[in-house]
Amino acid sequence: MNDTLHQRLRAAANALTGEPVALSHLAAVHGGAARGTLLVLLSAPCVLPLPGVGSVLGIGLLLLALAMWRGQGTHELPSRVADWQLSAHWAQRVLGLLARFYDLASRWSRERLPHLVDGPQLWLAPKVALMGALIFLPIPFGNVMPALALSLLGLGLAFRDGLAVLLALLAGGVAVAYTAGLGVLAWQWGLGPLLQWLQR
Repeated sequence: MNDTLHQRLRAAANALTGEPVALSHLAAVHGGAARGTLLVLLSAPCVLPLPGVGSVLGIGLLLLALAMWRGQGTHELPSRVADWQLSAHWAQRVLGLLARFYDLASRWSRERLPHLVDGPQLWLAPKVALMGALIFLPIPFGNVMPALALSLLGLGLAFRDGLAVLLALLAGGVAVAYTAGLGVLAWQWGLGPLLQWLQR
């Protein structure tokens, strides 16, 4: 499936008309969508300057993480986000981004360290939830690293590549550090002095 997925996505992008496209259609284009491809679908668009994408897909990722934690099947989009629609222009951009992503990944991804991806892997659910929460928050450029982390995680699950999972954990750590750093700066430059002034 993974060897031709990028070609399928490019063909789907070229076949779009001018009508809005539901997120469920983008999932269906992937074929037998599984846990890995859904993670990529919900996270990769967050690197684009698409209005509202962080809030909608962030919620979708949180719901997906909940399903993973409960051990439920995660082969379908959460119903609350499946009907979210994109314009044909943005749908083509998302499919193009995903096609390039899978094309690049297919060149270096392979099965390795499979013990990191086999089984239910309940420990992945908190990571997905945390990255989804960071994507949901209105943080300047705060979507990029969490989206990259989840995209790498999705690739690791789709290709059974444990190295991609390890890289996802590293990217997730960078995302948390970036968010924490912004929080410290916001406190030092704004909230802290404001509270001190109010207490006078």
